[in-house]
Amino acid sequence: MLNNADLAAIWLTLKLATTVTLLLLVLGTPLAYWLAKTRSWWKGPVSAVVTLPLVLPPTVLGFYLLIFMGPQGPLGKLTESLGLGTLPFTFTGLVIASLLYSLPFVVQPIQNAIEAQGRHLGEVAATLRAGPWDSFWHITLPLAKPGIVTATVLGFAHTVGEFGVILMIGGNIPGETRVVSVQIYDHVEALEYARAHWLSAAMLVFSFSVLLALYLLQRRKSADGWRYGPQ
Repeated sequence: MLNNADLAAIWLTLKLATTVTLLLLVLGTPLAYWLAKTRSWWKGPVSAVVTLPLVLPPTVLGFYLLIFMGPQGPLGKLTESLGLGTLPFTFTGLVIASLLYSLPFVVQPIQNAIEAQGRHLGEVAATLRAGPWDSFWHITLPLAKPGIVTATVLGFAHTVGEFGVILMIGGNIPGETRVVSVQIYDHVEALEYARAHWLSAAMLVFSFSVLLALYLLQRRKSADGWRYGPQ
């Protein structure tokens, strides 16, 4: 059965995943829109940076974030000068690390959904005297809803399953940085396999449910597109 430490880890994980997902939707949607619409030379380098967490080992990303946010790092010096202390081994540090690590799982689905709309809708809206802001809110975002839903699900699920970056940045502080993945690791290290089984099974069921829901959502979208498409 799950003990109080397990429940605390689950609560902290859900809190982290919810916070990170909401922030990623706010920050990632404009970035995805810019990547989908721009023809700037900067699109290539920015896309590479956004995609980097997909191929970079989590420990590498965690190490450089630890240096960047540490006492001798640029961000660490800034936060200390503001009287905020350093961010490693705090919940805020976990949020920042998770934002970077889960960024491509939110930006790419939204970017793909916007790119699939083409450019003609914006041109038609412009002929009807709709400004860029109106076009974004009333045309681009509603049509990109499937991509936004996918991004939300993937961003949340990916944050829940993080381990390497979390361990590097947050360590293992109960109630502060000890999330589910770290709690499972602790159980295994302590040879508490029964408790590890309970938490691992919960993670397995959660991950399967997320993927199944995403599959059914995409299948429904495809069926609706076929049913209500051009006749």
